[in-house]
Amino acid sequence: MSAPLLPDRPANEPGGSDGLPRVIDWKLATAVGSRWAGEGPQVTRAEADDAVAELRAGAHRSTGLVRDFTGLDAPEGTAPILVVDRAGWVQANVEAFAVATRPMVEKMVADKPPSGLALAVGSRVTGLEVGGLLAFLASKVLGQYDPFHEPYGRLLLVAPNIVHVERELDVDPHDFRLWVCLHEETHRVQFTAVPWMREHLFSEIRAISEAMNPSSLLEGGTDRLVEAIRSVRQGGSIVEMFSSPEQREVLDRVTGMMSLLEGHADVVMDDVGPTVIPSVARIRKRFTQRRQGVGTLDKMLRRLLGLEAKMAQYRDGAAFVRGVVDTVGMEQFNAVWAGPENLPRKSELAEPAAWVRRVLG
Repeated sequence: MSAPLLPDRPANEPGGSDGLPRVIDWKLATAVGSRWAGEGPQVTRAEADDAVAELRAGAHRSTGLVRDFTGLDAPEGTAPILVVDRAGWVQANVEAFAVATRPMVEKMVADKPPSGLALAVGSRVTGLEVGGLLAFLASKVLGQYDPFHEPYGRLLLVAPNIVHVERELDVDPHDFRLWVCLHEETHRVQFTAVPWMREHLFSEIRAISEAMNPSSLLEGGTDRLVEAIRSVRQGGSIVEMFSSPEQREVLDRVTGMMSLLEGHADVVMDDVGPTVIPSVARIRKRFTQRRQGVGTLDKMLRRLLGLEAKMAQYRDGAAFVRGVVDTVGMEQFNAVWAGPENLPRKSELAEPAAWVRRVLG
């Protein structure tokens, strides 16, 4: 599928003019990710144009639906909506990776500056790794809010993947597209209606970087790798395996925040859905089955990348949001957006009443 991009690609390659050594070859990552991701399902030019137009209209329509249901009001003119193909998604995420990894690169350079041949070879190796990761994800992601794009972030809707999944599930395409837009637009509203959310996420990324010990990643050799694989088999992830205790503390906080955001968006798409999407029950049933029905290789890759935990975020976060809203109503639930201290702790996700006692007294 060829879905046209809005013209806001970066003028320069990420990381090329900030004075830092380029420890990741972003140009190679973009090329590899775009090539390996593939184009997606075959559609006619007219079908592609219709899908792009419908997704863009669905996202704009969702803004008011999200506001009316949640009480969150996003300012006009913030965080543009882009309907992209897989290559466009890869390009956008290379930009996001460059911003997100900058604090880690600064830490690595300060501790042990890379140079010469090692830097040249290492940047290409990491470029290949990032490109391969993005290629895998580019065929899976339906939509994404990118908080790293200046000044307010941007919403990405991946047209070929949405068309592929609606065909795979055999659901009404118009209903499915609006359903996806409701979820993703909720994320755009969360970050633009809650002004501190974006900077809070950045501060947590900086905290992870400050706790990082680059040399520790190289210690342990094969034994460390074997231990990591064993952890994956037991339901862990490589991300957790190579995290320090300090980093895991931050990751627990981020887990609470991301579970809230994902669960809140799932609640919006399912509770608003029946009023505007006639087949929402059928879509949810089939989509949930699809989340569970991935193959063995796909499951292993998700565990390696920590994506199994993301699936749990949808479930745990939605249960938390429903638990609080059922107890105190949406207006009092919205105290969660008052400041970082009101975000649910990881332990509170399974016990919404504990959050209610702590935050609402």
